[in-house]
Amino acid sequence: MEISVTVNGANQSSEVEPRTLLVYYLREELGLTGTNVGCDTSSCGACTVHVNGESVKSCTMLAVQADGQEVTTIEGLAPSADELHPMQQSFQDNHGLQCGYCTPGMVMAACSLLDENPSPSEAEVREGLEGNLCRCTGYHNIVKAVLACSGQDVS
Repeated sequence: MEISVTVNGANQSSEVEPRTLLVYYLREELGLTGTNVGCDTSSCGACTVHVNGESVKSCTMLAVQADGQEVTTIEGLAPSADELHPMQQSFQDNHGLQCGYCTPGMVMAACSLLDENPSPSEAEVREGLEGNLCRCTGYHNIVKAVLACSGQDVS
């Protein structure tokens, strides 16, 4: 089936099998491997991307459902190859990662959270990221990074 998707600002036309998940289309067809596969069951959030500005776990969406849509992956979040998106910078500055496997999905979900609530409380950040799992950090520095990116004092 032929699909046409705007991915990270570039138009992509591809022939895909109707059963292909968006996460595999991004990784295998387009080579955008920043979107990780953690569970294939919508449990971990490692595959979170933005579809038309909304967070979506790309293991729950077929590539054909993205036809005509705008998809942003972690690779397309930064304004240029030479600088990080403010959320990426905040994760780096506040040590919001350890192994890094969950980080792309966490960053994408955190950006959506701040789009919806520019000044969340700690509890709202924790609730907003509850569908994204991290096995390494205990979440403290992830929450700190999101709060810092929202302009709040985290010292």
